[in-house]
Amino acid sequence: MTDVTKQKHLNFKEIAAYSLGLFGFQAIVGLLNSYQAEFDGSILGANVSVVAILILVAKIVSAVADPVVGNIVDRSKSKNGKFKSMILYSIAPLLIFTAVVFVKVPFKGVGLYAWIFITYLIWSIAMTMGDVPSQGIASVLTPNPTERTNVVSISNTFKQVGFSACVVIVPIVCLIVPGGSQVFGFEGETDTPMIASEYFWVAVLTAVLGCILFALIPMLNKERVTNISNEKTTAKDMIAALKNNKPFMLVIVSYFLGFGRQMAMGIQVQAATVILGSQNLVAVLGIVTAIGSMISMALCPMLIKKMNERNAYILLSVYGFAASILSFVVGHFWFSNPQNTVLTILFYASLFLIGLQFGAVTLMPMIMTADAVDYYEHETGKRMEGACYSILTLTIKVCLALGTALGLIFVQASGYYESLSAGTFTNNTKDIIFFAYTALPGILALLSIIPMFKYDIVGEKKAKISSELAARREKAE
Repeated sequence: MTDVTKQKHLNFKEIAAYSLGLFGFQAIVGLLNSYQAEFDGSILGANVSVVAILILVAKIVSAVADPVVGNIVDRSKSKNGKFKSMILYSIAPLLIFTAVVFVKVPFKGVGLYAWIFITYLIWSIAMTMGDVPSQGIASVLTPNPTERTNVVSISNTFKQVGFSACVVIVPIVCLIVPGGSQVFGFEGETDTPMIASEYFWVAVLTAVLGCILFALIPMLNKERVTNISNEKTTAKDMIAALKNNKPFMLVIVSYFLGFGRQMAMGIQVQAATVILGSQNLVAVLGIVTAIGSMISMALCPMLIKKMNERNAYILLSVYGFAASILSFVVGHFWFSNPQNTVLTILFYASLFLIGLQFGAVTLMPMIMTADAVDYYEHETGKRMEGACYSILTLTIKVCLALGTALGLIFVQASGYYESLSAGTFTNNTKDIIFFAYTALPGILALLSIIPMFKYDIVGEKKAKISSELAARREKAE
C-alpha cells in the first residue's frame, strides 16, 4: 500500500495560487486594520476611542457568522469543493464594502457612529465568508503533513506581506490623486494629512487587486482530503469540536493570551506619525518588521523539523518577549537623542529583531489547527475543518479587535490627537505609543506559552495519526 502521507501532491501552480490568494485577501484586511480608525478620526471627525469600541463590538457581533460559515462549509456537498464554493460567494460583498467603509459621509454624532458600526459589521461578515474557508482549505490540500507545513509556511509568508501591502499602496495613491498629501515628511517639509479621496481610491485599488488574487484559490486549487464519514455536522458537534478537542482548545487559549501581538498592526499608522513624523512613513516601520517576519516564517519548517511545533512556538514567543523589551528600551533613549547614529541603527535593528518572532503567531496556529483536525478525526471519525477553522478565525479576529482597541486607547491616552493638531509630539507621547507598539505585545506573547506546555500532537504521535488516517481513507475508497 502506497503511503500517501509521504508523497508529494501539490504542484507549483497550486502553491502559487494559494499564496497569492492569501496575499490579496490579507491586503484588504490589513488596509482596514491600519487605516480605518485614522480615516474615521481625521476625515469623519469621530473619536477614535469610540471607534475602537465600535470595531470591537462589531467583531463580537459578527462572531456569530464564523460558526455559521464553518457549519455551512462542513455540510457542503458542492462539486466545486466545500471550501472553494464559500470563497467565491465572499468576493462580491468583500469588494463592495471595502470601498464603502472609506466613503466620506456627511453624518455627525450618533448617525456617524451608526454608519461606522453598520458598514464595518457588514464588511466583517463578508470577510468571515472568505477567511474561514481560505484558512481551512490548507488542511485538505494534501494528506502529507510535511507538505502541508511547507505550503502553510510559504503561503503565510505571502499573507504577512499582503497584510502590510497598504503601506506601499497608500504612498502610490498619494502621488496620483490630485491635491494629495506629500509622501515623505523629511527635513524642511510639512507633511499634509491624507485627504478623503486618497483613502477611498486606496480602498478601491486594494479591493479590486485583492479580490482578483483571492479568486485564484478556488480557480486553481484542489481539495484532496475528504471526510470519510457521511454524518451531518450539527451545532452540538461544533461545540464538541472545541470542548472535546484538547489540542485545539490549547491553541485557542494560547492565541487569546497572546492577543497583544496584534496590537502593533492596529496602531502602526499612529506610531509612524509619532516616531518618524509622517503617517506615510508607515512603510518604513512595516517593511523593517516584515522582513524579520518573513525570515521567521521561512525558517519555521526547519525549526519544526528540529524541535517540533510546540517547542518552536515556545522558543519564538520567549524570544519575542526579549526582543520587544529591548526595542522599547532602545526607542526610549533614541527619542531623546534622535541624531545619535548608534541609537538610530539600534532602533531599526530592534524592529527587525521583533519581526523574527511572528512565525509563532501567524504560522504555528494554522499548522496546529490542521493537526488538531486530524487528531479529532482520528478519535471520533468526524473531520471538522469548517468548525475548527471558523473558531480559529473568530479567535484571530476578536484578538485583532482587542489588540487594536487596546492600542487605540493607549493612543488616545497619550495625547496623540492634541499633539497632532499642535504639530509636535512630546517624548512622553512617543513612549506611551511605543510601549503599546512593542513592550506590551511582548509581555502578552510570553503569557501565550503557558497552554503550549500541554500540547502533545508532535513527533511520533502526529506521524502515527497521519498514517492511520491515510490507511482508513484508502480502505474506505
